[in-house]
Amino acid sequence: MPENKNRIVVIIVIGVLIIGNVFFALNYYFVSKDLQEIKSTESKTQLNTKIVDFASLFIKKVLQANTEVDFETRLSLENAVRDLNDPEVMAEWQNFTNSKTEADAQASVKKLLGILITKIQK
Repeated sequence: MPENKNRIVVIIVIGVLIIGNVFFALNYYFVSKDLQEIKSTESKTQLNTKIVDFASLFIKKVLQANTEVDFETRLSLENAVRDLNDPEVMAEWQNFTNSKTEADAQASVKKLLGILITKIQK
């Protein structure tokens, strides 16, 4: 009879341990899923910040400039574009910097700013 009690106690303990493992595995799964969402949101926030910083710099230093843009400003803009690591923005930036006429440059600026706004909305 005492052997049956020991067996029942062992079965109960094993059952409790299995239930505990299932509980903690489910909690781990949901917490890791939440963590992935948080990391994704953080990454998107950082990208949006970079886009807004570049757009702000571009507007202040290029669009609102009364004189020709100096080398240091061009370099900082180029670095800011590269920091975005976005091929679409980079391609339009290249179109802008390689513009031969003022009309081409204006069209590229419109496209570039449109792309930046679209990237922020996503």
